Amino acid sequence: MSAVQLVECPRDAIQGWAHPVSAEDKIAYYKGLLEVGFHTLDLGSFVSHKAVPQMKDTRKVLQSLNDEGVFSSATNVLVVVANERGAKDAVAAPGVTHVGFPMSISETFQLRNTGADLNRAWERLLNIREIVEKGNRQLVVYLSMGFGNPYGDDWSPTLLMDWAAKTDEVLRPEVIALSDTIGHAEPDLLRSVFTELTAAGLSAMLGAHLHATPWAAESKIQASWEGGCRRFDGALGGIGGCPMAQDELVGNLPTETLVSFLRAQGDLPLDERAWNQSLAFAVDLFG
Repeated sequence: MSAVQLVECPRDAIQGWAHPVSAEDKIAYYKGLLEVGFHTLDLGSFVSHKAVPQMKDTRKVLQSLNDEGVFSSATNVLVVVANERGAKDAVAAPGVTHVGFPMSISETFQLRNTGADLNRAWERLLNIREIVEKGNRQLVVYLSMGFGNPYGDDWSPTLLMDWAAKTDEVLRPEVIALSDTIGHAEPDLLRSVFTELTAAGLSAMLGAHLHATPWAAESKIQASWEGGCRRFDGALGGIGGCPMAQDELVGNLPTETLVSFLRAQGDLPLDERAWNQSLAFAVDLFG
């Protein structure tokens, strides 16, 4: 695998898509993405079916992919959970290597996203860590609303960095992904935060799960890179994002932009045929 970790997030693209995406379409799409050479494929979640109906077939999709023998050590498979029950389902599912949990540093967003205040969410995360470890999987923690929130909750760069340090020290996750949930982070802030946390020598890999308008994406990627970030989440076409962004043009970082940028920095080994086929499939799927 490349030293750069490129994460493709079809879960984040599909979960809020206005039109239902069938299990069959997901399976076909993911089969192609698994051949591209991404470090990780974030493909589903074990959360409330009522809250996220597009992800209710995650286990079926994983089972089908496993039965077809398309999982390999070349690409990790990540699913997201919101509580201990979801974590148990995740570690019992075939093919899953990584389990992610969104730990907001905004109390209001944590309540809206997982139905728990920060103290209860942290307790859940401690329990999830134990479940994931016993299941021989790896933990990814997203620090949601990492760069500000629209609710008036307390926020500062110091608060974000304190949360990152606490998460690293107590939980020892494989990855801590700093998440610009509403697309507010300016390049200078991204550069500063990643520079300071990189210098802090955390044991976890630092990741960037950023949302942006199409024209702001590259500057945010570059600033994070200059700060030392070497793991980036994206979605083909920049599909998906957060409804709280208050700007319909704010979405995930387009993977196409990430690939272009990362290739300019050096080697990014992707299978060209699978990459081009996945691009075409995404156009058909999301149209």
